[in-house]
Amino acid sequence: MQIIDAVQSGALAAGAKLPTVRRLADELGLAPNTVARSYRELERDGVVETRGRNGTFVSASGDATTQQAQIAARGFADRIHELRMPPDDALALVRAALAD
Repeated sequence: MQIIDAVQSGALAAGAKLPTVRRLADELGLAPNTVARSYRELERDGVVETRGRNGTFVSASGDATTQQAQIAARGFADRIHELRMPPDDALALVRAALAD
């Protein structure tokens, strides 16, 4: 989560190299397998990319969290148009859902 927050805030820019699994595990007092699993999940979500022996880097494709939210929003907007629901009513539904 900290890596995603750092990418979103700009503290970690696209192309920034992340610490090795072992180094980060040592720094955080975690098992290397835990860090490796986190890196794999971040890679699956498009936040980072692994370049073999060169290491793991923040993905150049941008913030994957924002991209996923945009995809979800586009799908929602398309469905709202199909239902011919007024945008203000749709936004009220979203606000209520986010408040839960």
